[in-house]
Amino acid sequence: MKMRIASLSLLTVCCLLLAVAPVMADTLYDNGPPNGTNDAWTINFGFSVSDSFNVGSDPHVKSLSFVYWDASSGSQSFDLLTSVDMALGSTSFGGSPQTLMGGTNTFLGTNQYGYSLYQADFSFDIPWVGAGFITLSNACTTSGCSVSNPIYWDENSGVGCGGTQPPGGGLNCPSTAYENTLGSIPSEAFTLGGTRETTTPEPSSIMLFGSGLLGVFGVLRRKLMG
Repeated sequence: MKMRIASLSLLTVCCLLLAVAPVMADTLYDNGPPNGTNDAWTINFGFSVSDSFNVGSDPHVKSLSFVYWDASSGSQSFDLLTSVDMALGSTSFGGSPQTLMGGTNTFLGTNQYGYSLYQADFSFDIPWVGAGFITLSNACTTSGCSVSNPIYWDENSGVGCGGTQPPGGGLNCPSTAYENTLGSIPSEAFTLGGTRETTTPEPSSIMLFGSGLLGVFGVLRRKLMG
């Protein structure tokens, strides 16, 4: 009787594990660490920048981190990024923009030009498959939108880019980048995070597997009791 109870308990655990769809948090695409000393590109006052990425199959893109130069003078600048328009599209500058708000700004230091460097982190949830472009524009700060303070996306040329290789391979790293008035430019510092959903067995598959286990346990039980 104890053997039977233990066997059925093991079967139950196995079936429950099969019924759960594992979801794994991951860095989906990483175009490398910030440079902060070379150049940066305006993402407000009508300017926009579009960078390529590849997140593989079946992910949900849930976060964006990027580094920007803040033109307001001094360490720990008071005029910080409050929102930015982001679009994910299959081509550069493609897709429908959505306004990201409620992000955080982390002070990284001041460069040789007197600009304050910040990492901006935003959360959202967008299903995406494979390669695409992320476009940033219409950055707003605590002083308002398109008022007086330019926000510049840090150029890092994709040096040190990496991240977890997506299913099927092909990070397309480093990113290919474009500016809306100049065309091709070196790429920028950004990271896309999210989750990957593994394939869940169909209920029929789970039942077949469970039936097979029951058969195996039945044979073992008869041998043990015979």
